[in-house]
Amino acid sequence: MIEIPATPLQSADDLAAMLVDARARSLALMQDILESRQLGPRLAIVNPPLWELGHVGFFHDHFALRGLYGLPDYQLDGAERLYDSSSIAHDARWTLPLPSLDETLDYLARVQQAMLERLPNGKASSAQSYVYQLTSLHEDMHGEAFVYTRQTLGDPPPALGPPSSPAEPTGPLPGDVAVPGGWHRLGSGENEVAFRFDNEKPPMEVEVPPFSIARAPVTNAEFAAFVDDRGYERRELWSDAGWRWREEQDRQAPVYWRRGADGQGWEERYFDCWRALSPHQPVAHVNWYEADAWCRWAGRRLPSEAEWEVAASRTPSPDGRSLAPGKRRFPWGVTPPDTRQANLDGSRLDRVDVAAFPIGDSAFGCRQMLGNVWEWTASTFAPFPGFKPDLYRDYSAPWFKEGRYVLRGGAWATRGRLIHNAYRNFFTPERQDILAGFRTCAP
Repeated sequence: MIEIPATPLQSADDLAAMLVDARARSLALMQDILESRQLGPRLAIVNPPLWELGHVGFFHDHFALRGLYGLPDYQLDGAERLYDSSSIAHDARWTLPLPSLDETLDYLARVQQAMLERLPNGKASSAQSYVYQLTSLHEDMHGEAFVYTRQTLGDPPPALGPPSSPAEPTGPLPGDVAVPGGWHRLGSGENEVAFRFDNEKPPMEVEVPPFSIARAPVTNAEFAAFVDDRGYERRELWSDAGWRWREEQDRQAPVYWRRGADGQGWEERYFDCWRALSPHQPVAHVNWYEADAWCRWAGRRLPSEAEWEVAASRTPSPDGRSLAPGKRRFPWGVTPPDTRQANLDGSRLDRVDVAAFPIGDSAFGCRQMLGNVWEWTASTFAPFPGFKPDLYRDYSAPWFKEGRYVLRGGAWATRGRLIHNAYRNFFTPERQDILAGFRTCAP
């Protein structure tokens, strides 16, 4: 019998809606690409689209139908030999005898229908609440990866419908906020969130000294000043590993930047088109090395993940000299994010200026700590004391010793139901394909 973590009971209707919505988003993000290009180029940072679509269906099949309900067979013969990411090497995914697109879609539909039929009326069990959220959120993560694939390969923007509201220019948001020090419970405690990934627990008590952190992420204009000051050519601004990466890549600017037609300003590639750089949007598609070099140039530093979480989730005491007890699930409080508070769910299909969404501020006045761009931190990805892998054993444990760094906050393509103040993402420091930027602290 598999061991499933205790999870707050969820409405069966809510779980069903999440399952259906995750699938609808996956198809909206990739079906047009799949109809014309099912494998694509073999790159280390993308999966073959047809394989990735089958993999998300297999994940539901494996953990829900086989694992939770004990069905003896997969819904597709030999599915584990095609789609098990824990055993199939990345390069091998282009050479597998994959089913056709129609057969893959049929497989996904049959798995989903079998899962929906097994939900009860009213509340789902704790085990169902855990597994259905796990498999749906896993599909949401691949949905965000589909967005990265489209950007990497220069495909058109995803057809998710018109933006929820126009992204009007709002300008920059300069300055720091002072955050008092104190003890902080890093991670997610029991019943604090609807679903906890294993790397968020058990929460760890840490003492955080007072610090000052930027109200907003670093903007395109701020990063362009570093580039224009020959930041990519100055060895003293880069770590040893960062300089090796810069030389190997011969990088002179962020990966999707180029000089404008006048040779002065900058343009960036947004999916399949080039456009003028929007000065007050947060810089994106910069890796950890680039963020670190910018900090050295500016006399700043990246926050630790503990500092980031304190700035996002804590409130000041009445006199402002210490941290008040308790922590918020979201920067603004306990209500889930909506389109007035954060740029999530692909609702605007792009980044917005860093001064947007003032009602989403944290108690200390930090803006856009959820959504718009993921934010690199100074912290390497490591387990909290007492860590135990959950049902999806390869989610965190294999990556702790790979030199990955923690990112916080989510991006515009991240699903709102996935993200909260304690959610930990993690990537290797050279990755530029992700929607990542950074905010900084005073030294």
